Amino acid sequence: MNTQFRTRREFLRSSALGGALSSTAPAFFVNTMGALQAEAEEKGTNARKGKDSTILVVLQMAGGNDGVNTLVPYANDHYHRARRHLNLGRANLLKLDDDLALHAGMTGFKQLYDDGELGIVQGVGYPNPNRSHFRSTEIWQTASDSNKFETLGWIGRYFDHACKGADPTVGINVGRQNPQAFASKDPLGVTVQNPSTYRFIDPIRGSQKDMMAADKSLRALNQPDEDDGSLDLVSGDTIGGIAGKTMLQGSPLDFLERTALDAQVSSDEILKISEKARNLVDYPQSALSNSLRMVARLIGGGLSPRVFYLNQGGYDTHVNQAQTHERLLRELSGGLKAFVADLKAQGNFDRVMVMTFSEFGRRLQENASGGTDHGAGSLLFTIGKKINAGLLGEYPSLAPGDLTRGDLGHSIDFRSVYAAVLEQWLKTDSAPVLGRKFEPIKLV
Repeated sequence: MNTQFRTRREFLRSSALGGALSSTAPAFFVNTMGALQAEAEEKGTNARKGKDSTILVVLQMAGGNDGVNTLVPYANDHYHRARRHLNLGRANLLKLDDDLALHAGMTGFKQLYDDGELGIVQGVGYPNPNRSHFRSTEIWQTASDSNKFETLGWIGRYFDHACKGADPTVGINVGRQNPQAFASKDPLGVTVQNPSTYRFIDPIRGSQKDMMAADKSLRALNQPDEDDGSLDLVSGDTIGGIAGKTMLQGSPLDFLERTALDAQVSSDEILKISEKARNLVDYPQSALSNSLRMVARLIGGGLSPRVFYLNQGGYDTHVNQAQTHERLLRELSGGLKAFVADLKAQGNFDRVMVMTFSEFGRRLQENASGGTDHGAGSLLFTIGKKINAGLLGEYPSLAPGDLTRGDLGHSIDFRSVYAAVLEQWLKTDSAPVLGRKFEPIKLV
């Protein structure tokens, strides 16, 4: 790289995109390049990045995970009475104490728990819960109150607040569509599908005609020859990935920053790293493991974003839950156990924290179709070398008088978890990101 340019962005603005495209790109794009080049001269700073930075991996368990059959209250009579067919008994579970056990399929998580590397945050939710997949996902991704609608995502607001001037790879979503959690005023973060292909995602819907023409030209440059489908992220039989709304705020200048300049830089960097990096352990066969394998390669190859975002779908288990839920939890547990082993072999485990979430839990009472319906309070997991491991918070009461329309309550607002992630792991003030102060739990 020519050292006279302070960043790769400047190089692209000044040469590759500014020159090579001038003969074929729409006039709108050519005119805008001058503004971009001038703007580039004013940008020379990057957010903290490198081998000393911490990394957050957010894993969405899309569809509404049944927390009751994940962390099983096997000694509770209310549990057995409410789930005469779906209860997992009192034996053949991975017992944590005299009251609670992990599902039998989660042997990888049990090992992480025994090693002091797994945290289980119990009773997580939010006031006035919504049972809609899409609305509740939107609430989790934007950290909004249930009666308010936010455009920007909580991770996107973190980018705006703490990552100004960062490379686009400060955030990487592994999937087909950017989550609303990434929505920001100054778009950062890229979306990839697998190690051999790359696509950027339109951050703005309803673009003007000239913008669409510019986008069409830019897509021709970045579109891969084919998509082998090796990372189909729908890992279950019902709801797959719930991305939430992806409407981002920004000007046409922001649009071009995101789609052309950032995408070309990022795709080259990601492809280069994924080609040279190797996984150091074997992973079980699953779509989620493919995603985790890729993330481990990117970290091991030297890419240092602050946030990765992944999705495991299929948790909307209204019908015949037992078999589907067992498979999903086995894939989750086994994939993340291998991911941890890979990071340890690289020497990077102390830099990484994993946090899972699901948009809601399930009702305590089983339904007539061998499944469970949409509920409210549930749990989430954290994984890391430096986390506050073990059981955190209190398990929700299963007594009929303590349920709300059959739903479990919550004792920890999910935004208190986010506050802990922001302050204790990403080392930034949480209030500007979350809109107000939430008391963080002790996560690290």
